[in-house]
Amino acid sequence: MPLNLPIVLTWLRIFMIPLLVALYYLPDGTVSPVHRDAIAAAAFVFAAVTDWLDGYLARRWNQMSSFGAFLDPVADKLMVCAALLILLAEGRVDAFIALIIVGREIAISALREWMAQLGARASVAVNWLGKVKTVAQMTAIPCLLYGRPIAGIDTAWWGTRLIEVAAVLTVWSMLYYLRRAWPVIKEKAG
Repeated sequence: MPLNLPIVLTWLRIFMIPLLVALYYLPDGTVSPVHRDAIAAAAFVFAAVTDWLDGYLARRWNQMSSFGAFLDPVADKLMVCAALLILLAEGRVDAFIALIIVGREIAISALREWMAQLGARASVAVNWLGKVKTVAQMTAIPCLLYGRPIAGIDTAWWGTRLIEVAAVLTVWSMLYYLRRAWPVIKEKAG
């Protein structure tokens, strides 16, 4: 396993997950809900920034590795799923939306793994639609984690609208990837 700054940043995101979840299991009175939610939102924003930064640094410093390519999306999916479960438990996201997002992540990860085994991973490579979905999702989640107005901006309302947009883009991007993979699936299955 290579050890460089991009991979350390990825591991940092993974180690932040239990800390994020633990915030919501602290005994009552340990930290106020306002502070807890602010810390959780800030932690998620930090994780989103490190996600961008580790990829940027890996490309810039030519430190890309197969291990990093494996670990990075795992870290992202774990962080998003943990945050969605917290939001679901807090009643800040609809179960159907959380199920769509988590289900798509599992399905597309499995599809990518299968396509890689068939030698056709490029047919399900990340495209602009998945990137727009990710931006909507990574903006919505900290808004929902904080869930209070900031400078007159209703973060809960905006977070809800953005997570709904993310859910629509989630389905759209899943259909896109399935359509791209279908010719290979048809050829290999037939």
